[in-house]
Amino acid sequence: MDNSKSIDPIQFMEALPHGKALGMQLIELGDGTAVLGLPYDKRFVGDPETGVIHGGPISALMDTCCGASVMSHPEVMGITATIDLRIDYMRAAKPGDTIVARAECHHVTRSVAFVRAVAEDSNSNTPVATATGTFMVGKSK
Repeated sequence: MDNSKSIDPIQFMEALPHGKALGMQLIELGDGTAVLGLPYDKRFVGDPETGVIHGGPISALMDTCCGASVMSHPEVMGITATIDLRIDYMRAAKPGDTIVARAECHHVTRSVAFVRAVAEDSNSNTPVATATGTFMVGKSK
């Protein structure tokens, strides 16, 4: 499907103060898919002894990436809001690594979008976290 409501990546990130404050970077945006990066930042360290990033910024990254995948879906019009987001933390991210989240909006009904996502660091053999979520939507068709 052609996504005629193309989302400007710069405007998208500018509209998200929390994403900007966390240093999130929009890497890719497609029809129902999104890829965002969260560069390592010492401000977000949850364990000073190991340098491991706290789960909070990872949660924000996953939620933002999932929402972006919904907003970029060809059948969705306008804004979206998180209804439910389940995040399973698989392991600590490697200190110093950028965490990259990939989300796919895989099903859209009249009022709800269903999304799955994964977050990885440089060790892509085992995800840092996985997520499934539901988001409120308005359809254009």
